[in-house]
Amino acid sequence: MGIEGQITGIIYELLLADTLKRFGKNRFNINNSPAFFILKDRNNSYAISKWVSPKRTRSYPYERVYNTLNSSKKITIIPIIKDEGIDGDRDYLQWDTISLMSLLDVFVIFAYYDEATKNPKYENKITGFKFNNKYILSKIKEINQFHSSALHWNLNELNTNFFGIVEKSSKKLQKNRG
Repeated sequence: MGIEGQITGIIYELLLADTLKRFGKNRFNINNSPAFFILKDRNNSYAISKWVSPKRTRSYPYERVYNTLNSSKKITIIPIIKDEGIDGDRDYLQWDTISLMSLLDVFVIFAYYDEATKNPKYENKITGFKFNNKYILSKIKEINQFHSSALHWNLNELNTNFFGIVEKSSKKLQKNRG
């Protein structure tokens, strides 16, 4: 059975969205920031949401993205893999997540966890995940210089950077499991 359709436009009114806190770019660290916020850089501002897992049902990331939809430049940061260790969960980014973000005109930064620590309560689990902040800041700068749609950005990132990030993520995971 196949389902076909055509999207001709997206019209919505944002209701019940939370107020976004504002942060300056100097001394910014994605790991210490809230789940959604405004990042101000000179003349530019970005509504940013971050996911803690690529799995959509575990941490309810759509609410985070929803709260940013009133802004003109929307960015979401998604770890492409989250591996919580031998006795934990392993989650992967799904294509339909990227597709929905593109449809909502949200730029996706495919991210990886640079650091993690062994869980003190469970021998074979990992916790304390941290993104590579320099990498996130460099991608935000690239998005600032990118003058096309989020769809074009997301497709370009899939074609040029996705597998490199998977490789970096895998190396970091192996190191943290070690």
